[in-house]
Amino acid sequence: MPLGKPAGVRCIQLADDARCRIFGQPERPAVCAGLTPSAEMCGSSQAHAMHYLSRLESLTQPAARP
Repeated sequence: MPLGKPAGVRCIQLADDARCRIFGQPERPAVCAGLTPSAEMCGSSQAHAMHYLSRLESLTQPAARP
């Protein structure tokens, strides 16, 4: 996604099994490569992890320009 990915939009690089298609490739965005999973992030379920990541995306999205 050359212009970034909006919060709440599934990454186009995620396969049906939720694995990154460009993991380890140079075109993988730095923000993805720098994201280190933790017990807090992953929780005990996929639903927890997705909620955590959605919240993280919302909190870190660029401010709208006036």
